[in-house]
Amino acid sequence: MKKIMFLSAFALLALASCKKDYTCRCTYSGTFNGTNTKTITDTRSDAKAECDKDDSSSNGQTYECELD
Repeated sequence: MKKIMFLSAFALLALASCKKDYTCRCTYSGTFNGTNTKTITDTRSDAKAECDKDDSSSNGQTYECELD
């Protein structure tokens, strides 16, 4: 019985950390306006970190990214 519970918990944990495709949508505004998207294949938390690192602002231009 303990083996079954252990294997079930391991399988649940493995499925929760699967890499999936996430869309990172970046909006830029200021002198130029528009949007850009890119696909990130990773875990949700790592994909969010990857998307957020693209946020920037300089010379009146703002670039903000969000994970869809």
